[in-house]
Amino acid sequence: MVFSSTYFLLSFLAIFLIVYQFINPKYKNYTILIASIYFYSWGAPVFVYLLLASTIIDFYLVAAMHCAQSIRSKKGLLILSVSLNLGLLFYFKYFNFFIDNFNIVLSKFGVENLTWTEIILPIGISFYTFQTLTYSIDVYRHVHKPLTKLTDYLLYIMSFPQMIAGPIVRFNEIADQITSREERTEDKIYGFFRLAIGLGKKVLIANVLGHQADLIMSQDPNSLGMLTAWIGILAYTFQIYFDFAGYSDMAIGLGQMIGFRFPENFDNPYTARNITEFWRKWHITLGRFMKNYLYIPLGGNRVGKYRMFFNLWLVFLLSGLWHGASWNFVIWGAFHGFFLILDRLFLKKLLDKLGKIPSILFTFFIVMIAWLFFRLEHFWQVKAYLKSMFGFNNGNYITEWDLSFKFTMILAIIFSFFTIFKFGQKINDWVYTPTDPTKKWYFSMFAVCVLLYVLALASLATEDFNPFIYFRF
Repeated sequence: MVFSSTYFLLSFLAIFLIVYQFINPKYKNYTILIASIYFYSWGAPVFVYLLLASTIIDFYLVAAMHCAQSIRSKKGLLILSVSLNLGLLFYFKYFNFFIDNFNIVLSKFGVENLTWTEIILPIGISFYTFQTLTYSIDVYRHVHKPLTKLTDYLLYIMSFPQMIAGPIVRFNEIADQITSREERTEDKIYGFFRLAIGLGKKVLIANVLGHQADLIMSQDPNSLGMLTAWIGILAYTFQIYFDFAGYSDMAIGLGQMIGFRFPENFDNPYTARNITEFWRKWHITLGRFMKNYLYIPLGGNRVGKYRMFFNLWLVFLLSGLWHGASWNFVIWGAFHGFFLILDRLFLKKLLDKLGKIPSILFTFFIVMIAWLFFRLEHFWQVKAYLKSMFGFNNGNYITEWDLSFKFTMILAIIFSFFTIFKFGQKINDWVYTPTDPTKKWYFSMFAVCVLLYVLALASLATEDFNPFIYFRF
């Protein structure tokens, strides 16, 4: 089940919110948990049993770890918990990749390939794994005590607003909210505003751009005309942002409607002046996870310069692999890691000297080129696409760009970059972080968000194209 579907918006969510509003407070967590199990079962009816079983086992492993008297026992149980969760991730997400590449090596030596049954990837397993890791590691580090009720832990892992595609919520950020949280009327209203804004980003912008991006980027890249190639990658660049940021807005809004405060996941990333800043603004919760649970344990900035560069590059290599079991994702991660190292060597200082707008445009260009590795599976496709972008292929494939696409592209550009200017930042702050909202603010936001909600529903009723890019991760 996806947030941007008429069934979710008109049936599942409506029924859930009505029940949740009127049920006895002591049963509210159970209501969310039951709804979350149903939500996940809708798209993965077989895997939900595996998910429940592994989560239950992990709960008792961490409880035993917390009560263990010796450091050796604690470490052993932590390793067992981490191994369980990473083992599931490796098996379901990377086993096919490993066997495919192992068979390539075998074929080089004339050895018969291994045969196996293709493994289906459970929805959202990467996000599930990261949240289980934060639980066991935070408890081991004494950042927060473990939960005492199994159902509360199941709720932390399976909460439907952010289970499938984040934000990645660290255990210590939400533990107290699970057991005791305040639900205010203004939070429910503002949660609806975030939900509607995210739905608008997803349906009214990302879907429109994504349709055009898929049409262009599914062609043989050698056949593309220069302008068409640029339109294709620009459409995909804005699609993936509004798709994922839209989902995050919806998740944050849904959480707020039931009393949870999830961390922000995006902060106008295409206005970044260098790649380092881009990763402070893009998928913020993933960046924080990789920093706290991988980069810092590897030594972070406390080691020598070249070791630090290696750690940084390794983190982004693994970040790319986390996104998908394919070499193109590994290259995408390595590409970003390379520019992060360049930032520390000289690039950041150079871009600062160039000024605000040139540095933003340069960074946006680098990010856009990197998205080619993210979107296209094979390196030859990326190479051919780049040749088409810069006029070396003499392709003649040209697609029609209707008025709806042109208008949506203009909106995407405006909403992606308008915070560069002071008036744009003021509008952004007025919408997302009002310091003292007035009745006029509530009335204006309500009118705009209801309009977005209705337009999005109308679009969903007439269009079949409705993917969520990050669902496959």
